[in-house]
Amino acid sequence: MAIAKTAAFSKKEQEIAAFAKAIAHPARVAILKVLAGKTECVCGQIVDVLPLAQSTVSQHLKELKAAGLINGTVEGPRSCYCINWKAFEQFRKEFNSLFDTLQVKNNSCC
Repeated sequence: MAIAKTAAFSKKEQEIAAFAKAIAHPARVAILKVLAGKTECVCGQIVDVLPLAQSTVSQHLKELKAAGLINGTVEGPRSCYCINWKAFEQFRKEFNSLFDTLQVKNNSCC
């Protein structure tokens, strides 16, 4: 049986991978775009602008929230979500740092 080897990677590497996984679906990118245009958004409004069922949108919102990329509150049948800009700024810095580290100085390779 295979054993997960995530402990062999740094915390930062694991965080970057988790962020990348959270935004790796086009529906989640679309949801983030909708939320970026608003300070608060009711889930039903997201469903109105995406070609997805309510349950599918809810599942994607759950994944984004679990990754810390959005904040959300549930008040009875109403759910409100907004982008966690602090988390986005942190991940932007981490991605930029990663890309800077990976940048190849010698372009003759391949």
